[in-house]
Amino acid sequence: MGRVVIAPGEKIRVLVVDDSVVIRRLVSQALAGVEGIETVGIASNGLIALERIAQLRPHVVTLDIEMPEMNGLEALKQIRTRFPDVVVIMFSTLTGPGASATLEALALGANDYITKASSTGVAGGCGIEQAIAALREELVPKIRQFFRAEELPPAPPPQMTVSAAISRPRERSVVAIGVSTGGPSALAEILPQFPAGFPAPILIVQHMPPLFTRLLAERLQRNSPLRIEEAQDGMPVEPGLVLIAPGDYHMRLRAKGLGFAVALDQGPPENSCRPAVDVLFRSVAECYGGAAVAAVLTGMGQDGLRGVQLLKARGAYILAQDEASSVVWGMPGYVARSGLADAILDLHRVVPAITHHWEARVGRA
Repeated sequence: MGRVVIAPGEKIRVLVVDDSVVIRRLVSQALAGVEGIETVGIASNGLIALERIAQLRPHVVTLDIEMPEMNGLEALKQIRTRFPDVVVIMFSTLTGPGASATLEALALGANDYITKASSTGVAGGCGIEQAIAALREELVPKIRQFFRAEELPPAPPPQMTVSAAISRPRERSVVAIGVSTGGPSALAEILPQFPAGFPAPILIVQHMPPLFTRLLAERLQRNSPLRIEEAQDGMPVEPGLVLIAPGDYHMRLRAKGLGFAVALDQGPPENSCRPAVDVLFRSVAECYGGAAVAAVLTGMGQDGLRGVQLLKARGAYILAQDEASSVVWGMPGYVARSGLADAILDLHRVVPAITHHWEARVGRA
């Protein structure tokens, strides 16, 4: 959708939609006093929300999924038809039905989501002030990412600390993908484009919590000729296999026989993320060196930038999604503006670029 342009000095207007009085109050209090953001109204179900959107013209709607009269998914369909420029952030629960409904909402055009358990703190029994602070910390950046251009700081120097001890025969190769906001839809578009029998493994870090990543893998498998799974510790990395890092675990690689296997850990978050793209990319640089393609797709922040520096120094081929096709041009934007990308591409051109690179590489071998 690209970034929404608002006039200088204009505040980002938010409509809060939830059937819970407690949640409506928490969200409103979390946004109260935040510079550049204001809550302009509330609604207790989808029908009322549609009326409020027409009246109040908000820039953003926070939308619960389970509501009476008209639930969040039905309301989302109407919003996308009648108010296509409104940013919609879903409120989800960390349950199987909640995660499944959230993935459905993202497929229907929701821009992002937050999880109620982590954001409100209610499940953990913390006090109201802590709950408000936790919600503010998660929600405000997710709102602002659609309205504020990100400044690119000077790129940190490459950290040439990767090990060269692992043998890397020329025939070994891998695709590593890092993605965040807008990722489920982006992956749903590109993964079916890979041909059956693609000659390399595909490793993916998508910023998502536990459970969500497993359901995402299952959802993506439906339309892909490749085998797509949530990664498990010790799983071998094989050609034609797509592995998605599980929520709350970093995904690395380790030597196993003549090849590599997945190694999962719960080390400290990097770039406030676990799994982190940088962790995967560093490991790919260690194991595959220049026999790798790294693609950084739509997402907030700069996770992946440092890992790309290492991969680029080893001779890997680097792709970044372009701004026009990104939901948020944060992660790929940092890579693109740092000069590290070999190509900056519309999303639909990413897989053709990867396959062309592989064909050319095989021809040179």
